[in-house]
Amino acid sequence: MKNLTNFILTIALGLILSTFLPWWAIMVAAFLSGAIVRLRNVAAFFVPFLAIALLWIVNAWLLSNANDFTLAKKIAVLLPLNGNVALLLLITGVIGGLAAGIAGLFGNQCRAILAKDNS
Repeated sequence: MKNLTNFILTIALGLILSTFLPWWAIMVAAFLSGAIVRLRNVAAFFVPFLAIALLWIVNAWLLSNANDFTLAKKIAVLLPLNGNVALLLLITGVIGGLAAGIAGLFGNQCRAILAKDNS
């Protein structure tokens, strides 16, 4: 249940903060969700990772679909992806997911440290 709560909270905060802040807003969202909802072990990294990876892939697909993937195809040619738009979307999600996973893990660890100090 905590995993789902953290997942939804990360996506919601990511959507809200991304309207006002640049790309690193997802790191703030993952940090806050990691500090609010404590997760155990590897879930502290992978839940924010999957949440933001999904958010960025869907967002990139929606933005690219509006112009028939014209810009995405050109970027996929510039990068060594042979024009593969799906791979470009996947790499976009992985990059955002890594940033969010590290921030979520940091938020989780900060909460654990602060909880130890209060005990």
